[in-house]
Amino acid sequence: MTDPADIRAWQRLSPRITTSGRLEDKDLARLADIGVRHVINLALSDHAEALADEGEKLAAQGIGYTHIPVPFDAPTQDHYARFLMALERDDAPVHVHCIMNQRVACFFYRYHRGRGMAERDARAIMAQQWVPDTIDHPAARPWADFIAQEGAA
Repeated sequence: MTDPADIRAWQRLSPRITTSGRLEDKDLARLADIGVRHVINLALSDHAEALADEGEKLAAQGIGYTHIPVPFDAPTQDHYARFLMALERDDAPVHVHCIMNQRVACFFYRYHRGRGMAERDARAIMAQQWVPDTIDHPAARPWADFIAQEGAA
């Protein structure tokens, strides 16, 4: 089975980890087909593009679900710690998403740096979605601050 690369902002980070922007109903069986066994959602459930009843729909596909709602203007160390716990709880294939894959890209930047990946390599992976510390926009500031905390577990 090939990756469902038409899912918004799809990215494969490793044989075990995939990421994307928002999911639609049609995507859930496709994730199951490529072996995903757990989905971590960093988006807010009240976003206009959020998939309603995502956890229940994933359960019907045999996929576990962790929801860590991260406000776009206020990512915290607690959000990141909860993400790490969910990501590292087992070795099963996992898919991590939000709405545009921007929250996720920043979380994985910190994850990669915390595990010794070279800054330029971690930044290149993140840059496939965005690089908040190079954007002069108020919405990017909290994320620039968040990735600057890369040394924090």
